Amino acid sequence: MSRIGRKPINIPAGVDVAIDGSVVTVKGPKGTLTQKFHPNMTISKEGNELLVTRPNDEKQNRSLHGLTRTLLHNMVVGVTEGYKKELDVLGVGYRVQKQGKDMIMNLGFSHTVVVSDTEDIKIECPTPNKIIISGADKQKVGQFAAEVREKRPPEPYKGKGIRYTDEHVRRKEGKAGKGAKK
Repeated sequence: MSRIGRKPINIPAGVDVAIDGSVVTVKGPKGTLTQKFHPNMTISKEGNELLVTRPNDEKQNRSLHGLTRTLLHNMVVGVTEGYKKELDVLGVGYRVQKQGKDMIMNLGFSHTVVVSDTEDIKIECPTPNKIIISGADKQKVGQFAAEVREKRPPEPYKGKGIRYTDEHVRRKEGKAGKGAKK
């Protein structure tokens, strides 16, 4: 039996879970999330807990058991607390600022790069070199943060670019024998 899959998911107060066959809708203070799960997985609500069970021990069902439970747990956490990713902008002259729903980024290009909020993703720029991306859906927050980081990924020589706050960039040495050989 899957250790993760058999753990029950506690439903906090203020969260409403509706199960319609293999489609689960979770409503909470931070929003509403809906997801369709594999029909082999049985999702049941007992009191203030969600349980995921599988029909047999086939390889595919064993794989889906823990995945389904984790996705459900992420939905419950997302509508109660939400998820956020923090990015740092490093480099001389690199800065970001928020104007209405748009985030304007100066990243060393001849033009500015503009990224807008979506209906379920919010962008904050507390300082000119910090970006905070938040939302209820863990997958969408991570994907959006990856797309923002992709605008100017960190380069290995000086470390300039956009990186996650907890990311470590491996640095390269550069030209080691400059002027040594003639």
